[in-house]
Amino acid sequence: MLDRRGILAGAGAMLASAARAQPAWPDRPIRLLVGFPAGGPTDFAARLLQEPLQGLWGQPLVVENRPGASQTIATEALAKSPPDGNTLLLCTSNLTTNPAVFSRLPYDTFRDITPLVIIYSSPTMLFTGPDQPYRGVADVVEAARRRPGMAAATSGVATSGHFATEMFMRAAGIELTHVPYRGAVPALQDVMGGRVPITFSTLSGAIALARDGKLRPIGVAAPRRTKAFPDVPTMAEQGVPIRDTSPWYSFVAPAGLPQPIIDRIVGDVQGLLRRPDIVARVEESGGVVEGEGPAEFRARIPREIAVNTEVARIASIHIE
Repeated sequence: MLDRRGILAGAGAMLASAARAQPAWPDRPIRLLVGFPAGGPTDFAARLLQEPLQGLWGQPLVVENRPGASQTIATEALAKSPPDGNTLLLCTSNLTTNPAVFSRLPYDTFRDITPLVIIYSSPTMLFTGPDQPYRGVADVVEAARRRPGMAAATSGVATSGHFATEMFMRAAGIELTHVPYRGAVPALQDVMGGRVPITFSTLSGAIALARDGKLRPIGVAAPRRTKAFPDVPTMAEQGVPIRDTSPWYSFVAPAGLPQPIIDRIVGDVQGLLRRPDIVARVEESGGVVEGEGPAEFRARIPREIAVNTEVARIASIHIE
């Protein structure tokens, strides 16, 4: 029979052997894929944590923009990467809208992705131009009832603004003409110029223009008012409640990522989200710090896909 010391020595040897077999992470530069062009809200989220994480991990965090197809190109690249922690995706809520609107995806949202941590969200808001007469949601509803088919700009098909527009129409019993643009910038420019009367847009993409008086925020399509514009009521407060379509920004990894690496990434990101300087930068951009870990994040995905699928079905939002 082995004595107690022998058993402990054997166990210690096995643990030491396992530790030697498990490579240290990170041991080389880490790719952070971004599914949208440089300079946009998603790229901002990546750059926000790039330098602090490099300091914590002791390795370069290389942001690699792979725009196209509503993030599907970048997500496919992630899904095909080794699950070693050296390729991550700065992921948006397109993760839960894409399954609702694309007839096929080059990856399986549940099988190929490891949800890690949600960084922050950015409220979707209803904006109008500074020369428009609308001061609140009721003014827009009244105008749309007088002029069925009034134009509403968004940054594109199947975006958070598009989903908010469709839900607004049904909640208010009005008819709008959805005008999708190739990005938020041209959509906001036409609203500022008075060529289109309203738009649903993320606050992070419009906050500077709204602060300069070039856009007028008149409704928050989220459960709470924003710190940036505390006097602007929510849609629900104005009698037209719609589901929260605020996009969120997160870290995800390929399926099969080892638990110690998951714990390290999540713990480090959540720690950074408690830093006052990072919270201040998020809030200055119009965002709301989240910090949901893997369990909450994983539970959120099917809930959002189910709601988005129903909205897409009713509104006939579909991408081949």
